[in-house]
Amino acid sequence: MLNYSYCSDKYQYTMGKSFFDTGRKDETAVFNMFYRKAPENNNWAVCCGTDEVIDCVLGLGKEEPGFFEKFLPGEEYAEFRKYLSTMKFTGNVHAMREGEIVFPNQPVITVEAPLIEAQVLETPMLCIMNHQMAVATKASRVCRATRRPVSEFGSRRAHGPWAATYGAKAAIIAGCASTSNILTGVLNGVPSTGTMAHSYVTSYGSSVEGEHLAFVDYCKTHYGENLILLIDTYDTLKCGVLNAIRSFKECGIDDSYPNGYGIRLDSGDLAYLSQKVRRILDDHGLRKCKIFATNSLDEYLISDLERQGACIDSYGVGDAIATSKAAPCFGNVYKLVQIAGEPVLKRSEDTIKLINPGFQITYRIIRKDPDLGEVYKADVTCLRGDATSRKIENEEEFTIFAEDDRFKHKTFEKGSYTWRPLQQLVIKDGKKVAPVHSLAEKKAFYDDTLAHFSPSERRLINPHYYKVDISEELYEKKIGILEELNRQISGFSID
Repeated sequence: MLNYSYCSDKYQYTMGKSFFDTGRKDETAVFNMFYRKAPENNNWAVCCGTDEVIDCVLGLGKEEPGFFEKFLPGEEYAEFRKYLSTMKFTGNVHAMREGEIVFPNQPVITVEAPLIEAQVLETPMLCIMNHQMAVATKASRVCRATRRPVSEFGSRRAHGPWAATYGAKAAIIAGCASTSNILTGVLNGVPSTGTMAHSYVTSYGSSVEGEHLAFVDYCKTHYGENLILLIDTYDTLKCGVLNAIRSFKECGIDDSYPNGYGIRLDSGDLAYLSQKVRRILDDHGLRKCKIFATNSLDEYLISDLERQGACIDSYGVGDAIATSKAAPCFGNVYKLVQIAGEPVLKRSEDTIKLINPGFQITYRIIRKDPDLGEVYKADVTCLRGDATSRKIENEEEFTIFAEDDRFKHKTFEKGSYTWRPLQQLVIKDGKKVAPVHSLAEKKAFYDDTLAHFSPSERRLINPHYYKVDISEELYEKKIGILEELNRQISGFSID
């Protein structure tokens, strides 16, 4: 089995060698994983992949010295290789739950551990999270384009078997009703879905009667299951839908069939064809026959189909979700924010790359609305244990300020709100402490979380921006470090 704990970059281990040789390997470091900007001008992203990250973290120290010799050869690395072969993770990991909605610059995962242990995890953790969060965030967008079910059908377009399997999991968490991927289904204890390909129909010969025989055989061999017939192999309206009706009736399948039945459209003008097909089905008494649509769909095409009044009951979406086609590279980064108890940051020429220093925690502030129930009102990232953090946990009055405009502020009065932390301890002292959640529970958590945001914050185009701020103490710590750096840089010279 591939140990993806070591799906890493060489420089993680060249840095590690320096930490090892200089006696710094056991300094306590805190790293944050976060992203700076959501894809496709989205307001937020969907957290996914933390379960696989936990497995990745716990996979350290399970390779023999000979494994490390293949990429760290030479006698000068001998002691380091021996150390790596027994180096297990001994620190703590705080992470957001899968299905959590996360905004820019919030810690998705925080690793608190000896420096070398935390450093070598950067690449495999980012590999996992960037893939699954890209897919989950795209799936969320696609599913929010319609109230009808969306199935994930993208395994054949995914970037390898691992991506297909875990991408399908991410898609289900973020809104998809099902997946065609059988391995995802087996690993998560859920059924996979599927019907037929055009090759099934053409295997009966390229003829109208061959299409009819294909449909009849399919209905007979899958009687008692949900039955979906693909009707566009030759001509959707002139023979496909008619052969489907004929076959259903010959096999005794009508609106009394208890397991569900329908047809699939995979080409052409889906809005026009679905309306025509719906009328033909209804005219033949098959009013409960569902219409399932595929064919390179995404959230924009689905929104347009809905606007045109397409008679489609559910959608199948492939590469748009499986590859996050419009934004295939998600932007999580992994940055050192504290070393040996001292907050640190990266100062950059690009303002967007300036990070928040210190060991952080994010609180989601909740207010009860008489009409809407509990509504999420703001997120506040604090230094753990700072004054704002203590006020929130005691539900006292506190004020937050917009980081880019300190004149914008919002006060939450004592007793007017509740809160929940977004990061949970999932690994403590090298041991897994995270609760186990089924795929259905993760999906339900996402659905419930999404429902607490306002409709304007959930829309696909020009969403209303939710309040996302940092505590006054974190802001002051950040500015203080920057001012000291600027003072040192302005006076720096090698003359």
